[in-house]
Amino acid sequence: MKSSQDGEPAPAVYDHGGGVRSLRVPIPDNPLGHTLVYVVDTDRGPVLIDTGWDDPASWDTLASGLTACGTSVAEIHGVVVTHHHPDHHGLSGRVREVSGAWIAMHAADTAVVRRTRQARPERWFSYMTAKLTAAGAPEEHVAPLRAARPRALPGLSPALPDRDIVPGELLDLPGRRLRAIWTPGHTPGHVCLHLEETHPAHLPGHGRLFSGDHLLPEITPHIGLYEDPDDTTVTDPLGDYLDSLERVGRLAPAEVLPAHQHPFPDAAARVRELLAHHETRLTDLLTLLAEPLTPWQLAERMEWNRPWADIPHGSRTIAVSEAESHLRRLVKAGRAEAVPGSDPVTYVAVP
Repeated sequence: MKSSQDGEPAPAVYDHGGGVRSLRVPIPDNPLGHTLVYVVDTDRGPVLIDTGWDDPASWDTLASGLTACGTSVAEIHGVVVTHHHPDHHGLSGRVREVSGAWIAMHAADTAVVRRTRQARPERWFSYMTAKLTAAGAPEEHVAPLRAARPRALPGLSPALPDRDIVPGELLDLPGRRLRAIWTPGHTPGHVCLHLEETHPAHLPGHGRLFSGDHLLPEITPHIGLYEDPDDTTVTDPLGDYLDSLERVGRLAPAEVLPAHQHPFPDAAARVRELLAHHETRLTDLLTLLAEPLTPWQLAERMEWNRPWADIPHGSRTIAVSEAESHLRRLVKAGRAEAVPGSDPVTYVAVP
């Protein structure tokens, strides 16, 4: 949550009313700062929406926050995960170990978790090396990946969910009406969760929406490629995201409860802003593609929150993935095309 008006830090536990509270669980060494983990009361005990990063300080914050809510980790009935990223799913397994809680996730993201658990780190680094080379990355960027063999990576052994979240259906939360809305884009199995109950403050609109990373009040989520070393399907994550945005906008919830930053009203207005943002960005990229560019060259020229020279190695890899997702959208829409015979492949705007 944001700071209060008198300048004091906002409480680590916030009561949103109607049996919903949030905990600010820290993300180590990340500018986002924290994940908002929601505690939803049900007739069979509290259910968590996301859990936070698997880190000792994050675990302590989650445990103490639940104590401040009048409950404990041991009393958690279930965990609903909006998507598989480690700042959302990271502590799910530990919660289950302590409480016996079930873990629910959309099948598309459960498949990612299963592949992650089965793949060796060497397989991932080999895949990323080949992928970045094909995108035109210089050798100085690729070289660390060729040599990197860390013993552990964040989210390398995530907990395998034991329940599927089925789009359009109510989740099994006794005494509550929480409906799953499939919103792919940020991940292939990202879900928002629509609490179809009267807003406790009677704000106009239809219930409340737990939006995960799909809909945030002041920032846009990363939309990169759906990475899978063994899948050659040509996906369109940005197209998926834009379609999902429009679907969420039509729900017209009274309030959005996101996984980062702070709650906000008027989801439809925020959806319109994001749709306009991405259309402007795609148009700007077409201007850059007046000359043939590799995905790496396009990423170098795109606007980010800081100059390219100041972007660290890992964030550059993420930026190239985002550039590629935009290229996929432009190619699918017939607005750009690959240059035949180029190696590494370059893209150019279609006149």
